[in-house]
Amino acid sequence: MATTFRNNVTKNIGTVPNSVYTAGNGIYTTVVGMVLANLTESVVKASVTLTATPDSVTGFIVKDVLIAPNSSLRVLNSGEKLIVASQNSLNVQSNINDSIDCVLSYVEIS
Repeated sequence: MATTFRNNVTKNIGTVPNSVYTAGNGIYTTVVGMVLANLTESVVKASVTLTATPDSVTGFIVKDVLIAPNSSLRVLNSGEKLIVASQNSLNVQSNINDSIDCVLSYVEIS
């Protein structure tokens, strides 16, 4: 089994749910870090969801969490990890257009 450490940057996330990561077929992922940065001069509300296949069931990891202007939020803290199974996806959404950057650090096992 191959283990690969990766980062992913998704810029200017807005009011439409944006997939920041989707695990490929047969790939299992451990998310070790997720940071949301508020790019605006206003407080934004951010939500992070996990969509599980094959049923397309979506659940909130955080919902409408407030991020101060020009500040950031660590979604995973104190060594927390999040497992993303094969073909599942992580999504981020804000209440303001083009307001959030997301930096994701993860380990893929294939």
